[in-house]
Amino acid sequence: MELWQLPVTEVAALIRDRKVSAVEAAESCLSRVEAVNPELNALADVRPEETLADARRADAAVAAGADLGPLHGVPTSTKINTPQRGALMTHGVTAMAGMRAARDDASVAALRSAGAVFLGRSNAPAFSVRWFSTNEPHGRTLNPWSAGHTPGGSSGGAASALAAGMTPLAQGNDIGGSIRFPAGCCGVVGVRPTVGLVSNWTAPEDTGPEPSLTVQAWAVQGPMARTVADARLALRAMAGADLRDPFGVPALPAAPAPGDRPIRVGVVRDVGIVKPHPAVDAAVDDAARWLADAGYEVEEIELPLLAEAARLWSLLLFEEMRPGLPGMLEMADEGLRVHMRYAYEYAAGLWGEKPDLAAYVQGWARRATLITRLQELLGTGMILLTPVSAEPPFEQDADIIEPERGRNLVAAQWPMTSLPVLGFPGVSVPAALADGLPIGVQLIGGRFAEDLVLDAAQAVEDRAPDFTAPLSA
Repeated sequence: MELWQLPVTEVAALIRDRKVSAVEAAESCLSRVEAVNPELNALADVRPEETLADARRADAAVAAGADLGPLHGVPTSTKINTPQRGALMTHGVTAMAGMRAARDDASVAALRSAGAVFLGRSNAPAFSVRWFSTNEPHGRTLNPWSAGHTPGGSSGGAASALAAGMTPLAQGNDIGGSIRFPAGCCGVVGVRPTVGLVSNWTAPEDTGPEPSLTVQAWAVQGPMARTVADARLALRAMAGADLRDPFGVPALPAAPAPGDRPIRVGVVRDVGIVKPHPAVDAAVDDAARWLADAGYEVEEIELPLLAEAARLWSLLLFEEMRPGLPGMLEMADEGLRVHMRYAYEYAAGLWGEKPDLAAYVQGWARRATLITRLQELLGTGMILLTPVSAEPPFEQDADIIEPERGRNLVAAQWPMTSLPVLGFPGVSVPAALADGLPIGVQLIGGRFAEDLVLDAAQAVEDRAPDFTAPLSA
């Protein structure tokens, strides 16, 4: 196999054992980028000279016998909305096309400290808002499985690059499915950690306007990779106590003892918002069967609080966005303008045209109750199995074709929008192929129970079919 085809764990081990060099790993991935990125447009800012210079420094550290981080020499992409020292941070907006970050945010700094070699910036929609990855300054990212279907958003460039073999590891962020949905669309693994586990701190000079309460309380940084083991390794490297983050943890929770795992899996496939597509239902069935085969006790459950959380997402997030919406849309492309119009129409059907302050305040109060109830359930050792979306990967621009379809897509994303409101960890893992497209499932655990969720994701991965995109075959 070529180096670009190898998982993170193998690349890191080969470099550590001096069987290959970091430069060789970087060159292999850069060659892959040169071969397939012109078609897919997944990476928006690739600077080979800087990547190779970083790789040479990584090799010098190996030669000097330095202490090596768990990702030493591993080529990694970062997202265009995340500060990386000296790199473009365009947010997919023409008005910001020349912006460069002054320093790393905490998640990028953690990857750098772990030894990652940064290879490029992954594409995303304008302001990382849509579940599609297209924008004016960088263009459209394609799904390696099907050019006519979304690679997901907003971390669609990261997922596309992973699936096509450009990098074995990617950084993403998630406030409404932006890690988990692209992973599901492209047949890779995406981890949304518990809020606070991975620091979301960014230097004030790189944040622009101060982030809203929903961004502070819901947005997370997390890893995307081609295997569960790789995602687990990267998550451990990214996690860290950081009290600069308003929701950061003061200390990392202890990992569960070997052998500990939940014995129950609650399958939640329909919360009354929209019926799952038959292909999605079949993927959940497969994952449930595989988990049972692995020794889990699997049962179908009703969990209406997830529907309530998904509805709150459209209230709390959209109402906090409303004051700054005109300015944002003035800089946005037409696709984002149309998407937001349909999304606000969907929210109006739930909450009215202009929810008042009392509804907003009550929404935040209700959120706390839902968190408590879910932790009471999951804290007993249960995990949840849900779809990633109620639909298979959407056709390109499905959210802006016409109003009803645009509103329906927001409804279909209830598994993606409910979790950020509650702050629990979720992992998207590929489970099925339907009409040539990957379909993922989501596993959810109690707060800071990432290892338990990843154990279950590993059980699914071990039994699932091969998810090598046709472009990488």
